[in-house]
Amino acid sequence: MRCLKCGQKACLEIRRHHAAFCPEHLLEHLHKQVARAIKAYRMFTKEEKLLVAVSGGKDSLALWDILLSMGYQAHGLYIDLGIPGYSETSRQKARNFASAKKAVLHEISLREIYGVDVGYIARKNAKTFCSACGLVKRYIMNLAAASGGYDAIATGHNLDDEAAALLGNLLYWQTGYLRRQSPHMPAGQGLARKVKPLCRLGERETSAYCLLQGIDYVLEECPMSRGTHTLLYKELLNKLEASAPGTKDQFYLGFLRTGRSFFHNRIEEPILKPCTKCGQPTTDEVCGFCRQMSRAGLDPLALRAAIVDSVGSGV
Repeated sequence: MRCLKCGQKACLEIRRHHAAFCPEHLLEHLHKQVARAIKAYRMFTKEEKLLVAVSGGKDSLALWDILLSMGYQAHGLYIDLGIPGYSETSRQKARNFASAKKAVLHEISLREIYGVDVGYIARKNAKTFCSACGLVKRYIMNLAAASGGYDAIATGHNLDDEAAALLGNLLYWQTGYLRRQSPHMPAGQGLARKVKPLCRLGERETSAYCLLQGIDYVLEECPMSRGTHTLLYKELLNKLEASAPGTKDQFYLGFLRTGRSFFHNRIEEPILKPCTKCGQPTTDEVCGFCRQMSRAGLDPLALRAAIVDSVGSGV
């Protein structure tokens, strides 16, 4: 297997591109794919300030490294959810990366603020862990972006993640999610702009990037994600990709080119208003986050105060 660019021994084959690359040209290829996504979907400019959601895993750390190497103003945000045997390790990986790169890392810890973890919140709300976790993370990211004056929130969702999410949304005809599924969700009605610059890269590519760049990341998946439908969807798509390379590209990028417009143009966006408790955007009088925290006997405003104190006072 030889590098498409120079003919030297390749370190990774990317079958959907009918190509293989040596270490030098693989890094070049991955940077170009990210730059292509940023440009194609008009995600952000060099003048804008980015908040990268960092988990300590390969995707978010690869994204942060790529953005920094491209000269973007990218700060990290780590959310410690208090997951036993996982959060402490992943938090340290994020800290180590930030220290090595001399980059800004903001940290928000549920246990330090409330003395409980997200599992406690999920149980008190009779919710699945992932549902409670997702609501907490989205709330923190949006408020942190506003507090710190960031222009956009960048997440490490890759091609595999997005294709799996699309499959799930189509199987259950989640038209609201299909309307919003995009690597660039513009700001509006109190919600920060959200972007996914890794949408053209697969998981194998971000793993290879971290290996070549010497980025130490947490190897384990979140233990609470085991058995989720998303993992099943990824497995099914991987089988299709193995027999027909390029399936994920055609499925997800094809949806963005032709399918998304059907849902985006025909389904109205809900009208949002400020939550009467915390002021964050919601469709109801009280937002889902405040309701969730109240059921757990926790003051949602304590988290707001901690975010403002950690990230900035620009709310």
